[in-house]
Parts: sequence; C-alpha cells; structure tokens
Amino acid sequence: MKRVLILGGTGDAAELAAKAANLPGIEVMVSLAGRTRQPKDVAGNIRIGGFGGVAGLTAYLRYEAIDLLIDATHPFAAQISLNAIASAAEVNIPVLMLVRPMWERVMGDNWIEVESIEAAAQKLSDRTKRVFLTIGRQELAAFAHLQDIWFLMRMIDPPQPNTLVPKGLLLYDRGPFTLASERQLLSQHAINTIVSKNSGGDATYAKIIAARELNIPVVMVQRPAIPESDRVANVEAALNWLIGHVK
Repeated sequence: MKRVLILGGTGDAAELAAKAANLPGIEVMVSLAGRTRQPKDVAGNIRIGGFGGVAGLTAYLRYEAIDLLIDATHPFAAQISLNAIASAAEVNIPVLMLVRPMWERVMGDNWIEVESIEAAAQKLSDRTKRVFLTIGRQELAAFAHLQDIWFLMRMIDPPQPNTLVPKGLLLYDRGPFTLASERQLLSQHAINTIVSKNSGGDATYAKIIAARELNIPVVMVQRPAIPESDRVANVEAALNWLIGHVK
C-alpha cells in the first residue's frame, strides 16, 4: 500500500480524498488546518491542526511513512504550500500541487486588482459606503478602521474572540451559492462594492457574475506566489498522478 497525505481544507481536497479512497493500493490520509469549526465530511484518516512549520511536517511524513504528498489547500494558503515543497524534498517523496485556476476577467467585469488585503482596504477609503466583504474571518481587522463604510461580511464560522471587526453585519454561510441568491443579497443590502480573493472555482463565482450584471466593482485580491512543483488544475488530473505513482 502507498500512503498518500492530502493537505486539505477545500472542496477539491474532499473530492480527491473520496475518489482516491476507492483506488486499489492507496491509503488516504487527510490533514485539515482546523480553521473551520465544522468541516465537511472527508474520506480517509483525518488529522486536524498545524504541523509546526517545515520541521514538524517533515517529522510527520517520516513518522507516518508517507509515500506521496498532495497539497490541495486553499490558493491563498501560501505558507503551507512552501512548507509542503520543502518537506517533500527533505524526505525525498513526490509532491503534487492541486491548484484550481484563477478567475479571469471577462467583458463587463469591473475589477480593481490589488496585491494584498491591506491594499484592498486602502482602495475602499474614498470610493464606497456599502461593501460585501468575502475574504473569510481571518483578516477582518484590516478593514476595522474604515468607520465610514458599512460591511456585509460573509464567512463560515464566527471570528475569534477579541477580533477587530468592521462595522456592519456578519453573515454565516457556506457555498456553493446560486446566482439568484447572490443577486438578491447584493440588492437587498444595497451593496456598491465587493472585496474578494481570487480563489477560483465554481462555489463562490456567482457573486462575480452578479456583480457583472449589476455593474458593481470588485476589489480583487490576487493570489500569492506559488512555488514551482508538479501541478495540476483539477481532481481528475490529480487522480491520474496518483495512479501513475502507484503502478
């Protein structure tokens, strides 16, 4: 049996784990960071929590005799991706990155592209009054000083206690979201700007379509740099990589 460790936390990771668990000759282990309090059901042997950097992940790979490593974390989880590349090299095992494609601007989109969450907050200072903030709960504090703006903030779990939170409404929900519901949400709350990370995928793309239809600008935070490695864009390609390494 080949032991594969999937660094998860995304829908793609859950789908990959479910399909890989049915492949002969593979034992699936999935690591979740633990940021979501009620993660979706995931196939395989599950561990929750961080590793403690490269040294901790390397020690785990050795202790568990991991043969293959797949990084299927969120596109903005740059540090764990860097750690995965370094740890796989340290123990000399194959590593694959499953990275869903970025959203691409199309005709009708009004995007203001920025390099960071902090730059997104700066762009809001003089341009808007009602913002749909869809960046999760980890980085809300970057917008808390914008007292003249009302925020609709959507996330899966509540912020941690003592987190600085902007003025507005917290909305707890998990995608996928429909175009009709996103259109209604934007209209109901009179949203005139959206802040989003360029996460890619279908689960939350409806808000981008709704913004296009309603002519609402989107402050789009670009992805951090991703280290060079074997890389695929979808679950089927990741499965083929796995199969190729089991034969």
